Amino acid sequence: MRMKCTRALWLTLAVFAWATAGFAQAPPEIKAKLDAKIRQLEAFRTDPQVVSAVKAYNATPPSPEAKAMTNEKWHSLSLMDPFVRTVGKTPLSEYLKTKRDDVIAKVFVSGADGGKAGFDAKTEHWTHKGLPKHEVPMTGKMWIGPVKLDDSTGLQLIQVGLPVLDGGKPIGSIVFGLRVEKLR
Repeated sequence: MRMKCTRALWLTLAVFAWATAGFAQAPPEIKAKLDAKIRQLEAFRTDPQVVSAVKAYNATPPSPEAKAMTNEKWHSLSLMDPFVRTVGKTPLSEYLKTKRDDVIAKVFVSGADGGKAGFDAKTEHWTHKGLPKHEVPMTGKMWIGPVKLDDSTGLQLIQVGLPVLDGGKPIGSIVFGLRVEKLR
């Protein structure tokens, strides 16, 4: 009985730690500007083009190439790889490219399975399934990561993950990489 209680306690603590990981504290010097930017970005949760693209992604069986894609293989692909270019040229990807500004360094949208429905530039990972930046938004909540050096841009970014909502239900996630120097 004691072992079951200990396991339950550890499981509860692990779940709490994972759930609260989505609410990282932003450095005080950028908090006000970050909060204001997030208020602007929240419109993307129900943006008709984003929602439509995620619904289509979720409803379409993945191609054999997409089904076989791993993060390791994705990381090894160049920007010129035909598969990368195909995803980068979708209507959603083209739309996301028009939404960047001086604060938004990158943006990508994942379907329910964590795979990419669209991005403005090749991401570090093909899937974010199992990672808080995707899993927390899939519960309907916002996720804010720590300030870190982003490998794909070489910039200090803070990532914000939001659920893509259809009728109030999370169907995917949208993650923005925000430039810390522009939030100071």
